[in-house]
Amino acid sequence: MSAPAAHPSRFLETELPALTPEQARFHVLPVPYEKTVSYGGGTANGPAAILAASGQLERWDGYSDPGAEGIYTWDAVDCSGVDHRVIDRISEAVARILRLGKMPVVLGGEHTVTWGVIRGYLDAGRRDFGVVQIDAHADLRDEYEGSKLSHACVMRRVVEAGIPLFQLGNRAYSQEEREARVKHNVRYLDADRLVPNGISAFELPPDFPPDVFFTLDVDGIDPAVLPATGTPVPGGLGWYQTLGLFESVARQRRIIGFDVLEFAPIPGFHAFDFTAALLVYKLMGLVQRHAR
Repeated sequence: MSAPAAHPSRFLETELPALTPEQARFHVLPVPYEKTVSYGGGTANGPAAILAASGQLERWDGYSDPGAEGIYTWDAVDCSGVDHRVIDRISEAVARILRLGKMPVVLGGEHTVTWGVIRGYLDAGRRDFGVVQIDAHADLRDEYEGSKLSHACVMRRVVEAGIPLFQLGNRAYSQEEREARVKHNVRYLDADRLVPNGISAFELPPDFPPDVFFTLDVDGIDPAVLPATGTPVPGGLGWYQTLGLFESVARQRRIIGFDVLEFAPIPGFHAFDFTAALLVYKLMGLVQRHAR
C-alpha cells in the first residue's frame, strides 16, 4: 500500500481564505484509506493529490462561484489500524461535520470509505435518506476475499442498514450482486443503457427519499476520460454525462453530502489529478445552484 502525503493542503487554498468550520458550507474530509483494493493500488494517495491539484482551479466554475459558500478542509482521517476502527473514525468525523450543520465532501481512498460515511449519518441521527451511486461495479457482494468490509461489499452494507439505493453506470457485477439487487429492491440504470443512448438525466422513483447522499467512484467514468483508478472498466460515463446525472439528482432531491472515491494518481500525469479536483468542485457548484 502506498503511503499518502503527510501534509495535505486546503482545497482551493490558492483562491480562498482560511475559514473556521462554522464559516464554511462545504467541509472537505480526506480519507486516505486503502486496504482491500483487488487490482491496481494507489487510492491512498488520491485525497492529497486532489487537494494539491485544486490549487490550479478557477473559483468561477463556468456557472457560479462554489467557493463563495466557504470551503473548510479537515485533517486527513487516521487510517491506520484494523478496518473497523478506521470505519469508526470516519463515522465520527462525518458526524462531527453534520452536527455543525455543514455538508460533508469526502475524498477517498477506496470505496469502503463510504460505509464509514453512511455510519456517520446514522450516528448523527439521520435516517430518512437514500444513496445514489455512480460506479462501474455494483459493490453488493456479501464478502470479498474474506472481508465484509471490502470495497466490493460497501453497498451491501448500506442496503442492509435499510438505506434505499439507486445505481448508475454499473457494468461489472456478479450473479450474487444481481440477486442482491432484487432482494434489497435496488433500482438502477446500467451503463449499457445510459452510455449508448447518451442519457444524462433520469427520474428517481417517486418513493425515493427526499434527501440523497451521492457516492461517486471515479471508475464509473470511462477510462478514456479518467484512467487513474485501480479497477478501470471500458464503456463508462463521459465527463458531461457524469455531471448531468448528478445534476439530475440535485434537481429532484436535496443533496446532503457526497464523496469522490477510488482515484489513484498516476505519477507524472497531473492532468488526471486536475480532472479529479475539478470534478469535486463541479459537484459543489451543482449543489450550490440547486440548493433546496
